Amino acid sequence: MAAPKKVVLAYSGGLDTSIILKWLEIEYGCEVVTFTADLGQGEELEPARKKAELLGVKPENIHIEDVREEFVRDFVFPMFRANAVYEGLYLLGTSIARPLISKRLVEIAKETGADAVAHGATGKGNDQVRFELSAYALNPDIKVIAPWREWELSSRTKLLEFAEQHQIPIAKDKRGEAPFSVDANLLHTSSEGKVLEDPAIEAPDYVYQRTVNPEDAPDTPEHIEIGYAKGDPVSLNGKELSPAEMLTALNELGGKHGIGRLDLVEGRFVGMKSRGIYETPGGTIMLEGHRGIESITLDRGAAHLKDELMPKYAELIYNGFWYSPEREMLQALIDASQERVNGTVRLKLYKGMVQTVGRWSDDSLYSEAHVTFEDDAGAYDQEDAAGFIKINALRLKLLAARNKRS
Repeated sequence: MAAPKKVVLAYSGGLDTSIILKWLEIEYGCEVVTFTADLGQGEELEPARKKAELLGVKPENIHIEDVREEFVRDFVFPMFRANAVYEGLYLLGTSIARPLISKRLVEIAKETGADAVAHGATGKGNDQVRFELSAYALNPDIKVIAPWREWELSSRTKLLEFAEQHQIPIAKDKRGEAPFSVDANLLHTSSEGKVLEDPAIEAPDYVYQRTVNPEDAPDTPEHIEIGYAKGDPVSLNGKELSPAEMLTALNELGGKHGIGRLDLVEGRFVGMKSRGIYETPGGTIMLEGHRGIESITLDRGAAHLKDELMPKYAELIYNGFWYSPEREMLQALIDASQERVNGTVRLKLYKGMVQTVGRWSDDSLYSEAHVTFEDDAGAYDQEDAAGFIKINALRLKLLAARNKRS
């Protein structure tokens, strides 16, 4: 690959991406543009600007953007319309953020005349795949630089030596072994490594950052009501909220009640298994609420087809194929199913649990007249069930008769 002239770096302001910034300048002799996304990670991002300036990046080459609304509206909400869960448990909090970051990297590269983008994902994880598949899907000619797959800085000690050699500020807690690695955005926190690497040992409580221990959560349940329009949550307790406002509010509620903790050993796309601690308080509430409103507004056939397709959809997101034609095809089907998913769900929050306790909608398919144990006034003729059963039993009877003969 020819040396790039200008590179857009996904820059957090942390030690690793600061080292990458300087390494790019030294290794390739190129100009570096930084992009820092406010995805709702809960950190002040101005220090990233000051750090980039300190490392010699021109002010006009420093991009810090608040993309929280776009993140929730265009990525999180579409995913939750599918009730997407990877390997039965994981709500894909890290996975769904990568295509947005990649999108802005490619867009900024075009705006600034850069011919390459770079990321700080390691060669062992899923994120390298997600960043790069997204980038190539959006610009097939873009160059992608992954320093962790190129450089010889193979240990924490070597990274610190490089930082000291090039006057890169090192936070005091970075001089020792970090207890674990954290990724965060408005949907979740992800903690991996070090004290979490042995899956047989329970994670220490200090790993959790957004949720109280369920044992310490309030002793009184809290009830909330979420209003839905076309499958998306649009109001909380009668107040209309924007997508990012909705997820922020649900995170606060879920965190207070210890909702959304997950200790997971997952199968990475690159082949190995890894153990992670995830917190998705607002997302866990949204998933339960969406299931609740779908239960009365979505036809059985449509609901069951969605559930059959969901694992494939979730796997596509996990593996980095957000911009693939098959994900977009599935999204079109999912979105079509949500046209009448409107109404309100009442949820009970209590000590790590979220439970649907009420749901109602003008588009409801629920008919009390058909299911009542009291007089249904002729709404349903129970004798019709006899023929229904006989037709469905025919092939079973033929099989049984053959087996009896043999």
